[in-house]
Amino acid sequence: MDGPTALLVTLVIYKVLLLSIGAWASRRSRDGAEFYLGGRGLGPWVASISAAASSSSAWSLLGVSGAAFAGGLSAIWIFPACLGGFVLNWFVVARPMRRLSLEQGSVTLTEMLADGAPPRLARAITISASIVVLLSLGTYVASQFQAAGKTFAETLDMEMGQAVLVGGGIVLLYTMSGGFWAASISDLIQGLVMAVAAVIVPIAALIEVGGVGAMLDGLDARGLGDPFRGEAGWAALGLVAGFLGIGLGYPGQPHVVNRFMAIRSERDLKVGTWISIVWAVLMYAGMLTAGWCGRVLVEQLADGEGVLLRLTTDLFPPVAAGVLVAAVLSAIMSTADSQLLVCGATVAHDLPHRGSAQRVGLDRLAIVGISLAAIVAALTVTETIFAQVLFAWSALGAAFGPLVLCRVLRGPVRPGYALSSIWVGFAVTLIWFFTPVLKGALYELIPAFFAAAVPAWLGSRAGRAGNVPDVGSPPAEA
Repeated sequence: MDGPTALLVTLVIYKVLLLSIGAWASRRSRDGAEFYLGGRGLGPWVASISAAASSSSAWSLLGVSGAAFAGGLSAIWIFPACLGGFVLNWFVVARPMRRLSLEQGSVTLTEMLADGAPPRLARAITISASIVVLLSLGTYVASQFQAAGKTFAETLDMEMGQAVLVGGGIVLLYTMSGGFWAASISDLIQGLVMAVAAVIVPIAALIEVGGVGAMLDGLDARGLGDPFRGEAGWAALGLVAGFLGIGLGYPGQPHVVNRFMAIRSERDLKVGTWISIVWAVLMYAGMLTAGWCGRVLVEQLADGEGVLLRLTTDLFPPVAAGVLVAAVLSAIMSTADSQLLVCGATVAHDLPHRGSAQRVGLDRLAIVGISLAAIVAALTVTETIFAQVLFAWSALGAAFGPLVLCRVLRGPVRPGYALSSIWVGFAVTLIWFFTPVLKGALYELIPAFFAAAVPAWLGSRAGRAGNVPDVGSPPAEA
């Protein structure tokens, strides 16, 4: 069996499995609670791996390995940044968010943040948050479809347009059919496949290079062996801070934190915490190593974000390469399905409209519309996957992250301050990103996050960290 045939067979089997999951899950999605949160019945493996895979996306496999390929050892700061984000989410945010969601009966992040506000302000918060979610996640989904195009183009010689249509169509079908259960169960499978790829490919690449020492020597020979890129003083500090700032975005990602709202019990949450941390260590250490080895092994590569695919096809036999390429598509799909579900929930559940009987049907129509828009964007956007994802990550992380942290740790945030926090975070992200002199100085999430933290902190009610009522107890007084 030749390479392209083996790859196609592997991918067909894999996609049939995912579509079957969607068909099975559709029988469980009887109402909004089932469709949006899986009936709050996720076990530790499903919750942790699906949250991890959703937060990581094609950015982890193609983007991080591509950043390591292009930047050498300076990309090492991605590891503590992302691992720190996982720690922040699971050790600080997850437990109080689960309790708060149960207490309120909220099924989306937007609904949780607007809870308790007077009707006019609640509507303003909901609409504002929905605008941020749809614009940011729409960009995010487009980057995932673009990654699908790169994957097929690199491995099957397929046209970009065809690849985007195929990948987007598959994601759309099983997300629309089964909702949160389909997304979470498929994310579990895909996250495990991603972890396998993050272990196998770097090990094979290290063996081919000749070990860690040979890899480091090769990077030095290419002028890429300095973790500070030759910078010193404030410039070096800015470089490190820019990478570490990525971790600040984790609490503000609605497609990730909804797993905390859906996990079955606090015992499952504790187990899931450690599963997720181990997954993150394997993923980011593996992808950085793959990128560094790829820089030593592959002299010329038109697109650095294709280094993982190049290593896969060069170092493995066709069938194994097919499985590993499926892992890349897993990363794409595990994020795209969750993001589409959040976008659909935003339109059908969060945005105000007259009737509620057909909300799940409206959710599915919204997913179709957003998918089509993302496919069009994927065919026209020229930014790298790494850059697109970091922008969307910044917008969500700054708009919601400070507010989420204050809400779950200090108690309710006064509605006017909450609304200000959302818009300050989003606006500073946009201004910083589109101002070249600012963008070149510091990653936009850092100033945007701390700017948004000011109104969130000022508006938070007095309370100590972790002051969230137990499930079933009355909410704190305003």
